[in-house]
Amino acid sequence: MAFAWKAAGLTYNRYLAVASRVVRRSLKEDKRIAAERRGEMDLRFAKWENGKQGENKSLASANEAAMAEAAAQQSS
Repeated sequence: MAFAWKAAGLTYNRYLAVASRVVRRSLKEDKRIAAERRGEMDLRFAKWENGKQGENKSLASANEAAMAEAAAQQSS
């Protein structure tokens, strides 16, 4: 049995990001603001190739770019 998020071509982390964003947006205004603050992330990552560190990138912006790319591929 395949999971729906896997069948849709999402990683589990992306699935969780989308699901948590939907839940946060469905809350009432006061609770939503507090939940959105908890959902902010300030993580960075870098790819390593041949023993050398690549450019540091923001995980949030990389995730947004990947989500936009996936949406563009699905609409094609």
